[in-house]
Amino acid sequence: MRQTQTVIEIATRGQGLYEITGQFNQFVGRSGIREGLATVFCRHTSCSLLIQENADPDVQVDLKGFFSRLVPEHMPWITHTLEGPDDMPAHIKAALTQTSLGIPVNEGAPVLGTWQGLYLFEHRSAPHRRQVVVHIIGE
Repeated sequence: MRQTQTVIEIATRGQGLYEITGQFNQFVGRSGIREGLATVFCRHTSCSLLIQENADPDVQVDLKGFFSRLVPEHMPWITHTLEGPDDMPAHIKAALTQTSLGIPVNEGAPVLGTWQGLYLFEHRSAPHRRQVVVHIIGE
């Protein structure tokens, strides 16, 4: 059994989905692991990870719009406001989504569907530097 890991850095420009499928696929391919499991972990509490359609950009627009309506800024009952009006809503959005994903590796490649892409979902309005840790274990 072998294992390896890396950190993918993403510079965000504010709220939205940032596709990291390419960097992820490259790392899996370079790892030399043919069969195994890749764990993808987001090291932050105000963004998250999604596997989502990467063919039609309207999907990203609709997801961002849905979460903005589901968890709007300026909710009067919020008490955690020290870091701005988008911070607590970002934490709530991250709690509703995933910060860790498991993706199988088969024949040296991630087992993603035809239209599936891996995304960092930034929930904060300001630009941030985010880190996603990828760990692969297998043979």
